[in-house]
Amino acid sequence: MATGGRLRPVREIVTYVHMTDQEQFRPAAPVPGLALAALDRRSPLVVEVQARMGAPYGWGSAVRTAPEWDLWFARHPDRAFWLLSHEGEPAGLLACDLHPDDEVEIDTFGLVPEFVGRGLGGYALTLAVRQAWDLTPTVRRVWLHTSSADHPAALPNYHRRGFSTFKVEEGERA
Repeated sequence: MATGGRLRPVREIVTYVHMTDQEQFRPAAPVPGLALAALDRRSPLVVEVQARMGAPYGWGSAVRTAPEWDLWFARHPDRAFWLLSHEGEPAGLLACDLHPDDEVEIDTFGLVPEFVGRGLGGYALTLAVRQAWDLTPTVRRVWLHTSSADHPAALPNYHRRGFSTFKVEEGERA
């Protein structure tokens, strides 16, 4: 919320969830026409889709300038990207980082606004989690975080797919 040209901080709860074994994974029913495909990090869709996904939730990706994107990419040289598409249309994005000790962080996951509320989220997350576990043959943990500012169905969807909460942080963000 703006006050006198400045943003007023808002209260935020960040919830961290993980799976430590593939046996914990509970896939959603398939959705015909929904697919996940590798996306070259130089594709303009990486920026475009992240900006569209994040705009309703105040993600930094929604307002980054071109130089800020360049810096962001330079800070994450090994981040891998996949495009979610529904019947051939870009519907969302997955970005993963492989950390030491064979941990995969789902850094970015979501749908663009026009695909939210259409029953795609459960299977979209199913595709994302499968991809995360398949990143290397030795993955031992998949984790991510979500914010109370994100879509209200996000955290329940993570729990339905088998993620469990391992940390909660409360604070403020501008």
